[in-house]
Amino acid sequence: MKLVIAIIHDEDAQQLIGKLNEAGFGVTKLASTGGFLKAGNTTVLIGVSKEHIEDVMALIGETCKTRKEVTTTTSIISEAGGFMTMPIEVTVGGATVFVVDVESHVKF
Repeated sequence: MKLVIAIIHDEDAQQLIGKLNEAGFGVTKLASTGGFLKAGNTTVLIGVSKEHIEDVMALIGETCKTRKEVTTTTSIISEAGGFMTMPIEVTVGGATVFVVDVESHVKF
């Protein structure tokens, strides 16, 4: 048994969970926040047999694509001594996925 932990962009969560459910995989959804952009993420927990890891990874890969967004930086000091923000383009989306061994699993 394996536990797939996928940290994905909030915008991809509903579509991914729907695809996983359609394929017969149970999913636990957790709200999370990214450390760099302080933006909302979704952490998805999926318990699967070793034989189904590739199926789950394929669904994550086809659903959670990266894309560009414009956001503002945190305040910086300008030459005039004030604070200002600067727009920057960042890559968001995609997925960070961890696959860990599960020693035991109990469902009540």
